[in-house]
Amino acid sequence: MNKSFAVFFWLVGLHLQAQNPALLPPPVRYIAQMGKFTITPQTLVVYEGIAAKEVAQMLAERLKIATGYALKAVPQKLSVYPTSTIYLTTNRLTNSEIGQEGYTLQIKPNQIWLVANSAAGLFYGSQTLCQLLPPAVESPVKTTARWELTCAELTDYPRFGWRGLMLDVSRHFFSVAFVKRYIDQMAKYKFNVFHWHLTDDQGWRIEIKSLPKLTQVGAYRVPRTGNWWTYDPPQIGERASSGGFYTQDEIREVVRYAQQRQVLVVPEIDVPGHSLAAIAAYPELSCVGKAVNVNGGWKFYNVEDNTLNPANEQTYVFLDKVLGEVATLFPGPYIHIGGDECSKKFWRECADVQAFMKKQNLANENQLQSYFIKRVEKILTNKGKKLLGWDEILDGGLAENATVMSWRGFKGGIEATKKGRPVIMTPEQHCYLDLYQGDPAAEPNTYSRCRLSDSYNFEPVPTGVDEKLILGGQGNLWTESVLHPRHAEYMTWPRGLALAEVLWSPKTVKNWTNFTQRVEKQFVRLEAAGVKYAPSMFEPYASLKKNADGSTQVELKTEIENLAIYYSFDGSNPDAFYSQYAQPLVVPKNATELRVISYRNGRPVGRQINWNVADLLKRSR
Repeated sequence: MNKSFAVFFWLVGLHLQAQNPALLPPPVRYIAQMGKFTITPQTLVVYEGIAAKEVAQMLAERLKIATGYALKAVPQKLSVYPTSTIYLTTNRLTNSEIGQEGYTLQIKPNQIWLVANSAAGLFYGSQTLCQLLPPAVESPVKTTARWELTCAELTDYPRFGWRGLMLDVSRHFFSVAFVKRYIDQMAKYKFNVFHWHLTDDQGWRIEIKSLPKLTQVGAYRVPRTGNWWTYDPPQIGERASSGGFYTQDEIREVVRYAQQRQVLVVPEIDVPGHSLAAIAAYPELSCVGKAVNVNGGWKFYNVEDNTLNPANEQTYVFLDKVLGEVATLFPGPYIHIGGDECSKKFWRECADVQAFMKKQNLANENQLQSYFIKRVEKILTNKGKKLLGWDEILDGGLAENATVMSWRGFKGGIEATKKGRPVIMTPEQHCYLDLYQGDPAAEPNTYSRCRLSDSYNFEPVPTGVDEKLILGGQGNLWTESVLHPRHAEYMTWPRGLALAEVLWSPKTVKNWTNFTQRVEKQFVRLEAAGVKYAPSMFEPYASLKKNADGSTQVELKTEIENLAIYYSFDGSNPDAFYSQYAQPLVVPKNATELRVISYRNGRPVGRQINWNVADLLKRSR
């Protein structure tokens, strides 16, 4: 080859490599090419077929809002269109490689071709297309930008079919508007399941017309602020004014909204435990049968009976009514029935329950819970639904057609696959979004830890397990300590980005350093969209070690590599002119405070962390 041509192609290769975008989740294949496609006021979004119409309209509207151009989605009628046209079409012959959720995307200087086997694939391709545009495309108002896309060819499809996020609206109620906003955020990163935790001890959030007290009583509790489990119970005469619920029309509205974004809504009605809100409305459902309050964050477990009575036939009449109405509201195949953390104390103390167990030849309370779950499964089968439950539904014997959601690590999921049952992996150490994601000194109060790297290191398929039985996985945002919508966003992102990549992209593309670089680019997009996120990956966290002489060493680390950490023990705010951390620090004798901050390339990143030394030293005990 001529030397000048070799140099030319080498330079072209460098140029194309530099153009490789920070897509998240990354596609199966991305090949950059020379040239740009520019969106102009004359750009058309052209769709072919009914499946493409709604996606094309949503794409055109999203581009119209950000660019300010009067873009339109039009059906394909002409054989030739002017330059700057975006085509959306379904395959006339199915592309077996990409399946029902995959797509191909060709970006040329004058045309973009987005092709898929279904509306779902077109929708996910449109999300990728928007990520290839400047971050200003995320803005909810018109923004000035160069609306260009680098020419490229992409092929993409998901690794797993179940890519979920769960939002707990029982512990704290969130408005319909926020639920829609949360679904929008999910959909941009190709999540396709919204698990809606609608009932628990702290609130019943779904209207059941045949049982009005569920929302009249069960949806409200006395207001409290502070740390969960430290609140005072209701005082005499105090009104239960905190809470809310969704009407059936609002439920339908959310379901329709999610369907347009290719998101399946899976409701959870948590039974037989976690039922205090239902029991507050209908006390006869419990073994004790006494009036109770909806829990507002004070300790009650094994003090108040929060379990349904499995020996009372009226319990199943109640559930038939509830699940019957729920089934009509949610067209998807699954209803999640919880089944977790069920206290057996009041069952053991109840003479009626013990007599029932003897009559049914049930050896223990785990078998009794299994009996209950199997009865519930029959109710759901009669409603045309499948039972989904937390891994405790394995205890005492698994219902015949149940799907298991494994949260207590991987053990329950592995056990379920050995029985040939499908599993959704959501182990708390990787997938619980309510946990600390940085050092507790800088984070909202909670009880354990799940850093961004923990979520990114999640592998849904354990060694030796049949991958076909692993439907996928999901992140779970429990909201005991999450009161505000902005707090919910902060806890979800960027750990949600890690899970999005784990569940969509090929396992072979995983690379922590590359991922964090792409996350930083996504931060700019989240900011443009007004979404709150956690910068915790930049920030130091501390671990302590006691020395033989009684002194304490503090080791500082960050999740992101190549950051400089500066510190002070004198109560002042450190910057790049302070001492730089190089090795574990010995805490000076009379120091009361350690303050640290991370820098990169001479500029601070993340937040300053302030530790009270006395509190910090407790970690070494």
